[in-house]
Amino acid sequence: QVQLVESGGGLVQAGGSLRLSCAASARTFSNYAMGWFRQAPGKEREFVATFTSSGARPDYADSVKGRFTISRDNAKNTMYLQMNSLKREDTAVYYCALGHVLGATRPSRYAYWGQGTQVTVSS
Repeated sequence: QVQLVESGGGLVQAGGSLRLSCAASARTFSNYAMGWFRQAPGKEREFVATFTSSGARPDYADSVKGRFTISRDNAKNTMYLQMNSLKREDTAVYYCALGHVLGATRPSRYAYWGQGTQVTVSS
């Protein structure tokens, strides 16, 4: 059973930065598709970032391109989401996920989910 634990969320002013971490218990972490999603109150869970290939080329939602960066450290079984120039509309619970389909952007394609970490951006 794969377990994911996110950390790094919090309250930040608009224009600020946060770095989210996601530690995985998966034995073959590097073989999984990895993604970040978010869910704001009253809205569906939406795609934020993923890697499109085993070569780790990233893909981002249009709303975060140029501001967010996904990365991973396979030796530590951890992936990250660096969030810069945060906006109020980035406020949401952020989830990391592992799956078996590289580059997937739909939540249904991911098999394992963390518990989520709250990110709140104030004006």
